[in-house]
Amino acid sequence: MAAYLGLSRSTVSLVLNNSPVAQGLTQETRDRVLKAATELHYKANYFARMLNNKRSHMVGILSPDLGEGYDAAILNGIERLLLERDYLYFVSSHHWNRDLIKQRLEVFAERGAEGVILVNTPAVSVPNLPLVSIGSLEYDFPLTQITLDNAHGIRLALEHLYALGHRRIAFLKGHTQSSDAESRWAACVEAAQGLRLRIHKEDVVQLKRIDDGLDPIREGYVAGKRLLNASQKFTALLAFNDMSAIGAINAFRDAGKQIPEEISVVGFDDIQAATIVQPALTTVRQPLIRMGMLAATELLAIIEDANLQPRQISIQPELVIRQSSATCPRG
Repeated sequence: MAAYLGLSRSTVSLVLNNSPVAQGLTQETRDRVLKAATELHYKANYFARMLNNKRSHMVGILSPDLGEGYDAAILNGIERLLLERDYLYFVSSHHWNRDLIKQRLEVFAERGAEGVILVNTPAVSVPNLPLVSIGSLEYDFPLTQITLDNAHGIRLALEHLYALGHRRIAFLKGHTQSSDAESRWAACVEAAQGLRLRIHKEDVVQLKRIDDGLDPIREGYVAGKRLLNASQKFTALLAFNDMSAIGAINAFRDAGKQIPEEISVVGFDDIQAATIVQPALTTVRQPLIRMGMLAATELLAIIEDANLQPRQISIQPELVIRQSSATCPRG
């Protein structure tokens, strides 16, 4: 290109890379370079540029699956920040396959990723890359973690139901693999003890994967049916997440139950679907987009300053009251 135009290589590079310095060149020169690039079908060699600069401006994102609202909202936030900072990204899922997690991390490293964001994902091997995680999993090595104060969120939800007069509350526990399942259930037990609420064994059902594991509403529906088969005494349900809450609402309706007149339902996450379902779902709001943006911000900071130390960042949730919760029915 430079030889063809009779210009220096640096001038051509500045124009093709849309460098701010290129604004100091005349408009005629810039137009000549861009016109020649079109005529010669010029494409920059990305890998040559990466080797020259020793930077790829790419990161990896690893998530259990991409099929439900929680992950989509997190990815939305990550993407917003990366686009703003002109970074590219790989996205992959692992469906809780530990071999696949290891493989994906290695592939990210091999393909030039400068860091990785783990969304509710255990790191079974650690490539020589900066890592930032979103979720409550424990790691045996230091890394920056974005976690939610599950205890605070669960306490808000149970106190809300208690204030409405509910004393027999059912629970949908998270999958055994979920990073928040244990901490959220421990929070349920602690908050119930604080309110002197008894948790009945038949009022607790754990969510289980169905088929390919990409149908969380169906999982909630099946769990809701199991609850009704085991107990008809509960007047409220606190679900592990919004998707399972929506599935349980469908199961209760199919059984002839009215929501919230007979059973109040509270979810967790506040995904977009929570405002669309009828009745609109009362839920504990995680600022998912903000958490994704924060994780991306932290990762880029570590990439650009290797001396930064890992840190723990706890996010406070809030209760959003909508139409799926109401006063406990008499009797």
